[in-house]
Amino acid sequence: MHSGFILLLWLAAVATLQFLSPTALAVALAGCALAALALARARTGQLVRRVRVLLLAITILFAWFTPGEAALLDWPRLGPTREGLALAAVHAARLLAVVCAVGILLERLPLARLVGGLYALARPLRGVGLAPERLALRLLLVLRYVESSPRGSGPVDWKRWLADEREADVGAPVVLQREPLGVAEVVLACALFAALLWWSLK
Repeated sequence: MHSGFILLLWLAAVATLQFLSPTALAVALAGCALAALALARARTGQLVRRVRVLLLAITILFAWFTPGEAALLDWPRLGPTREGLALAAVHAARLLAVVCAVGILLERLPLARLVGGLYALARPLRGVGLAPERLALRLLLVLRYVESSPRGSGPVDWKRWLADEREADVGAPVVLQREPLGVAEVVLACALFAALLWWSLK
């Protein structure tokens, strides 16, 4: 399957998560979590650790600053509200589901194919003066640098940080992988776009 079509399906799934009811969102989160545990356990765990502060901020902001009925009757002014807890759970579930989806995507789709898919999706932007080749190659350089950099993998001293900066310019040649787009994938992509448009206008 073309990497651009895979990305299109992934984007459609992520967009759909934002409009699900709480019950359907809980089912989707459970499915994403199980898939992430089976397909990308280490990468997803790393991504969840990186967003833990954001999850805490979401919980505090929604639970404590949303007007509503006090969840703790003994401390009505200090405790969260029931409505705030419900909103915090919904937004945290959306974030966790997206993080699981990102982990699966990065684990199962090689970096060259990922950037090639983004290049394919960005090709229509050529009509407004943007070069998809430059956009894709810059993204490839950034992703390759992030993956190869020791930053974030543990405590490093300032000498290793400076060495990392010097070594960033030396590496393997950058190759943009392009894949042929089949007729069936174009038809499916148009059908998916039409279905999403119909659903948004329903």
